[in-house]
Formats: sequence, C-alpha cells, structure tokens
Amino acid sequence: MSSTPSAFPWRFSPWKYTCATVASKTKTYFCSTCGCCIGGCNDTWTISTSIFDANRDDEGIWLYNSHMLPHSAPDGGLAAVFSEIDGLPLKTDDLGGRALPDVSLPKELQSNQSELRAECHCGGVSFTIARPSEEFIASPESKGWLSDVDKSKWLACMDVCDDCRLVTGTNVIAWMFVARDHIMPRLPKDLCIGTAKSYQSTEGVNRVFCGDCGATVFFSWDKRPNIVDVSMGILRAPEGAMAENWSVWRAGRPSWPEDGLRYHAGFSRALIEGMKRWGAERGHPQEFQIP
Repeated sequence: MSSTPSAFPWRFSPWKYTCATVASKTKTYFCSTCGCCIGGCNDTWTISTSIFDANRDDEGIWLYNSHMLPHSAPDGGLAAVFSEIDGLPLKTDDLGGRALPDVSLPKELQSNQSELRAECHCGGVSFTIARPSEEFIASPESKGWLSDVDKSKWLACMDVCDDCRLVTGTNVIAWMFVARDHIMPRLPKDLCIGTAKSYQSTEGVNRVFCGDCGATVFFSWDKRPNIVDVSMGILRAPEGAMAENWSVWRAGRPSWPEDGLRYHAGFSRALIEGMKRWGAERGHPQEFQIP
C-alpha cells in the first residue's frame, strides 16, 4: 500500500532501532526491541503510516492512493481483495517497471505439496510447515483449529488489532494458526530459531521477529501453548500471498475490527468488505471462532 500525508505536525522521539539493507539497496529501519518497522530510505524516506497516534479527529492525515507491486505476488495479495478506499480508486504502482530483486529460494528449499517453506527476507529465520497429520486431525487437540471446509489446511485470518499494528508497523497483518509440532526444525520454548528475537508485548504473549531484517515471524499465547500464529508474510507459497493451497480463511471479519475501524475506518472498511467478497468467491467460510 502507498499513501500520501496531508498536513501533519511531524515530530519524532528517540528510537532504539536497527537497520537492514535489503537486496534493492534500501535501508529499512525497525525497533530492535519489538521489531516494529519504522520505514526505509533509499534516496527518499518511506515512513510506516501505522505507528502514529490517531483518532477519529485525525481523519484525512493519510490518503491511500495505490497498491504497490501487487504483481510481485501471483495472486495479487490485497490488491485482489479491495481496489478502493472511501470511494477513491487505488492505482497499482509497479515503480515504473523497475526490476525487482530476485528473492526466490533455491529449488531444493522451495515449498511443495507436503511442506510449506517459511523464510524471512535475509534468510536468518527459516523453517517448514507440514500439513495437519492424521494423528492431529483425529486428536482432541485439533478441536477448533481445523475447518470442515478442508482439514488438510490450516486456519488463517486478517488482524487489525492495535498491538499487532504497533509491533509490525502495518495496518493489517495476516496469521496462519499452526500446531507447533508440525513445524521443523522443532521450536524451542521461546520460539527463537536462527536470528530470531522475542518480545513480550503483554503478560503471557510472546512475539518473535528476525533480529537482522525485522520480519515478523511468530505470535504465541500461554493459554494455547500447542498452537503458534505464523506471519503469512514470510510464507513462500508459490500460489501467492494468501497461500490458499495451505489455508482456510475467515473471510467475514478480521480479528479486533473495532481497533482497525477506530484507527483508520476507511482502510478497515475496505478490508472487511473486500475480504467478504473475496472469500465468498473463493469458497472460504465467512466465520469461525479462533479458540
């Protein structure tokens, strides 16, 4: 997504941050404690629009005008879900046709029908996800975590809660809910593998991000220790960002819609209405409860 700021009293407090240079030579900055993406700089700054304090009196601070690089995902990502916000059409911005860096994995590491690869931008955090096993499907532990639509896939949903917004630097994040013992290599208690770092955002909640490139990786909650939320942004599904060959989406609503509607009503309405249409067209359920 791309947005344009209207009049805004810019003021920055000191940040404890780190910097990663990605393949396009853009330096990206993120909080070294919680992993929140602050923005990036090549010749000009690109600032995350989701880390600013805002309320209903601040409507109009950000004017969303385009989906950036939707063709980098074969399924179009969010550009396939909604194409306007508050009645204003969104362009698709391919950055002037500039060639994108090749971040494809070696063939032997790519996803297949039995394993889904997850890997952050720098490769410091890398693992595979297996499909729900027959043992898991038959066990009481699977109750609520699989859909009758297709038990060979994991549940997924969009999330617009304030906490996720402030620790990812995005207005919306997508999660896939996976049984921990279906992830290889086996995860330690703190979920930190490779270059991962952890952050306790609230009591009993552990969030994990790559300490080198800042990518969001995991969310876990002590009340459901056998399930881990995997950030869908690091999934290397060949079909695209929605990873439909592996996921059953809750299309009718994101998690914590009241937070998203308070922070940016136009964006959240477009997401909610777009997901309802997209899900109905693609055969995803409108509703299920996440245990």
